[in-house]
Amino acid sequence: MKQQPIAFFFQAPSFYFPNRSRLKLFLLKLIRQEGKSAQSIRIIFCTDEQLLHINREYLQHDYYTDIITFPFSGKSEPLEAELYISIDRIRSNAADWKTTTQQELHRVIFHGVLHLCGYNDKSSQQIRKMREREDYYLRLYLGK
Repeated sequence: MKQQPIAFFFQAPSFYFPNRSRLKLFLLKLIRQEGKSAQSIRIIFCTDEQLLHINREYLQHDYYTDIITFPFSGKSEPLEAELYISIDRIRSNAADWKTTTQQELHRVIFHGVLHLCGYNDKSSQQIRKMREREDYYLRLYLGK
């Protein structure tokens, strides 16, 4: 049996995520549309404290964040990576930005995958382009 290129793992308690199969297919479509292919992308949903620990240990950053992306493949290779997403931060950001948790969760997932596809968000121009692509894929996926 062939391994699926995208897998979800749940370390955050009391987190339910419906339509996972649909999202996996959509992420593969996104990756293809961005000119890439996927070998193995593991998306791990965790808590603020778990992600803070990862941020401190691996990136030497001492602050909460919504996502940390670890790419393991080279530019011309099929994507292999781990994305760690804080469900606590997703919920908090959704409330702060007056959006739904579902929309914020998908925005962050798309954001991480877009990073894997070569998008950055260091400069204002890069941030604008990243946000345009996030919005584009949110409209395609959520119909908003």
